[in-house]
Amino acid sequence: MSTSPDAIASSFRDPCGYLFERDGIIHRAVNQSYQAHYDTLMSSGLYQRLVERKWLIPHEELAETPAEGVYKILRPEQLAYVSYPYEWCFSQLKDAALLTLKIQLEALKHGMTLKDASAYNVQFHNGQATFIDTLSFEIYTEGSPWIAYRQYCQHFLAPLALIAHRDFRTLHLLRAYIDGLPLDLASKLLPRKTWLKYGLLAHIHLHALSQRQFSDSGREHTVKTVKVSDTQLQGVMASLLAATKKLSWQSANTEWGDYYDDTNYVDESMDIKQQTVARLLQSCDPAGKRCADFGANTGRFSRIAVAAGCFVMSHDIDELAVEQNYQQVISAQETRLLPLLLDLTNPSPGLGWANQERSAVLSRSKVDIALALALVHHIAIANNVPLSRIARLFRNLCQDLIIEFVPKSDSQVKRLLSTREDIFPDYTQEGFEQAFAEYFSIRESISVSGTERTLYLMSRNQNQNQDR
Repeated sequence: MSTSPDAIASSFRDPCGYLFERDGIIHRAVNQSYQAHYDTLMSSGLYQRLVERKWLIPHEELAETPAEGVYKILRPEQLAYVSYPYEWCFSQLKDAALLTLKIQLEALKHGMTLKDASAYNVQFHNGQATFIDTLSFEIYTEGSPWIAYRQYCQHFLAPLALIAHRDFRTLHLLRAYIDGLPLDLASKLLPRKTWLKYGLLAHIHLHALSQRQFSDSGREHTVKTVKVSDTQLQGVMASLLAATKKLSWQSANTEWGDYYDDTNYVDESMDIKQQTVARLLQSCDPAGKRCADFGANTGRFSRIAVAAGCFVMSHDIDELAVEQNYQQVISAQETRLLPLLLDLTNPSPGLGWANQERSAVLSRSKVDIALALALVHHIAIANNVPLSRIARLFRNLCQDLIIEFVPKSDSQVKRLLSTREDIFPDYTQEGFEQAFAEYFSIRESISVSGTERTLYLMSRNQNQNQDR
């Protein structure tokens, strides 16, 4: 297997090639061992078909002499941001699952098959799920089953079924199992009624029993030893597709999913706040910059940043808010806004081999501009995080910061304090400004008319470096 010391950590397992970075641009090396499969992908019409449908990330072949053992060097269309399945809402994971199945069915029409069905092979690019692993295709051998069947069930069907039939929070099991949820665990967690649903019975419950039987017998079980007819293979694919499509998440009301309908802002004050944020964004020269909206809810202010010219990661802790945000992205065909789940008090860590295979969210979220509107009081009061630590966090995330301070006299803060002792003597506007002044220069502070809240525009001090 030809690899490179410069290979990106997430791609070191693939014997067919690897990703590497050159001058800030991601490239893909195709190893000579993958030559026949790559040539078939490109000559069969499959690549062109998938790119035309925007199902596969396009690339260009570079006219350069590759290193020993390397067949081609590709420069794929660049992603604005890399996210992971445990940071997605239900519909994002479902769209990624359906895309994987549609690509597999299209590949079979062209004499190829997907050898991988990892959720990490899908990213949200230009507003839609897009397959990014060009090296996941191989020439199909007649009579072979789908080698990625178990991986699909573990990465997609099992977590989707658990969300749909148990609880959305089971999604976070994907942090613990980055190779996909063990099917025996999923089978134990799913309610009994799912044994009466054919797709879940076949692909999760009986699949898990089959794995256990082979394990108990001491026999090595591999799908490569099984022979299936074309009709049987198509039947499996149709069954997976039907089982996945039927899954839906009947979301309960969550704390902040209806936040904009449950706030002390009157319409006039909200309009003023929106206009002020738009003006402050223009002060940051936003065109073409990356922006992260922390505590974005359903993305109202994220879309103001998009209108200003930014690409925006629209983060929120509330799964219903992220779901609603994503549905709006899809319905409006928005291409520069990416809704994602994020708990700033417990963000996604580095995972996998050497804690580097899946990088920590805060290392991926360094941006030009950050929005933190109606957020600080939740972190400081609900989670007991000192203002100085909050300021330090944002120092590490952004150059320019648009942030809102909500005082204790505000109804939302009173609600947080209603069930606990006020142990936050430093939570004052003066304390807020002192904490952030250590790392930022305050360029503007604006009182929001009709409220007791204050908006700030800050820029990181030139002598402040991000933590290494």
